[in-house]
Amino acid sequence: MRKLELHWQILIAIVLAGIVGGYVHNVQSSTGVDPTIGGITFIAIFEYVGTIFLNALRMIIVPLIMSSIIVGVAGIGSGGNLGSLGGKTLLFYATTTLAAILVGLVLINAVGPGYVNGEPAKDLLALEASTEELAASVAGKGPGDVAKVFQRMVPPNIVAAAVEGQMLGIIFFAILFGYFMTKLDNQYAEPLYRFWDAVFHVMMRMTEWIMKFAPIGVFGLVAGVIARAGYKATGPLAVFAVVVLVALALHAFITLPLLLRFVGRVDPIKTLRGAAKAMLTAFSTASSSATLPVTMECVEDNIGVSNKVSSFVLPLGATVNMNGTALYECAAAMFIAQAYGLELTFGVQFSIVVIALMTSIGVAGVPSASLVAIAIILGAIGLPIEALGVLLVFDRILDMARTSINVWGDASCATIVARLEGETTNVAIGDAAKEAA
Repeated sequence: MRKLELHWQILIAIVLAGIVGGYVHNVQSSTGVDPTIGGITFIAIFEYVGTIFLNALRMIIVPLIMSSIIVGVAGIGSGGNLGSLGGKTLLFYATTTLAAILVGLVLINAVGPGYVNGEPAKDLLALEASTEELAASVAGKGPGDVAKVFQRMVPPNIVAAAVEGQMLGIIFFAILFGYFMTKLDNQYAEPLYRFWDAVFHVMMRMTEWIMKFAPIGVFGLVAGVIARAGYKATGPLAVFAVVVLVALALHAFITLPLLLRFVGRVDPIKTLRGAAKAMLTAFSTASSSATLPVTMECVEDNIGVSNKVSSFVLPLGATVNMNGTALYECAAAMFIAQAYGLELTFGVQFSIVVIALMTSIGVAGVPSASLVAIAIILGAIGLPIEALGVLLVFDRILDMARTSINVWGDASCATIVARLEGETTNVAIGDAAKEAA
């Protein structure tokens, strides 16, 4: 018998959580007493299950991010890849990811989905932490100005930074470590690379294993939210989901097409049609890594990019280019801050942008793995990671959408880099007739 796919398991878990959580909330509202089983309240059981899942995500954050970034940077910097092709690829990936984050940041600030009728949605979402305590925490952890963001990137003690969850410092250290690995003689660099590559693969296996329990964890977290707040909690979450989808659409159909048209000198509509199969596959699987073979096929056969470019740009993009994911990470952190009624300064928002940009590099290309990155951002700016649970109601559809945008960004980059490298493609404009011929 064929095993049910993970995304269907998660969707079923969300539906069941809504039903069970709603029942518990109704019983509590009508009787004034929390329903129990074996003397333990249902809400306590939900929170217990959800906490274990969140703790598992916390457990893998530091080794996963460190190993993935070290291996990624060392791999990019070796073999002469950081030449013309590598430089253009990395510049494009950094530019589009930053653009995506800013689109999400502007839209979330403009719409304010974390507020309902001008009031923070904290109570509607059953968020329990004290706003005053969080404001003090954010004031302590969030830098008061941009200069302090960069100061926090250089920790005096990397071990202490790991213990305290100072991810900016850990990420910066990992980037430096990976870069200087490429400067060593092969006899020293090779064992180091094999070690960190092995750690990365172990952490990927652990991530995949933890995500197998995601339906149970999601059930506990979502059921806990619904049991406490009732179905009214879905209101601000639905608005947040719509805002994120609109932001993703703006990036996909305005930002990237403008770059394709004016930098790559290609027809954005033809390019989009060429990449459509890969985007649909990414939407259905919510995994950029699993979609990679389809992406390469579309980019080479439909768009006309050479294997030389696609074989370098696309695998790298599946690892480090997460436009949609970075946008969502930033939007999610801002939404939770709004729900708590926190006024985040420019410096704190800048730190969110920087962390979202950097952590998007280390996000595993598997379904819902961005939850790890969101947990990093929340912890870095002083927000409770437990608030992550409220995002899971609509996370599956948003995960599918942002993965599709990730793949569209990879295909766009491959097309633009190919054109900048002097290649002809099937979607070029200007001399398109000659090139097609």
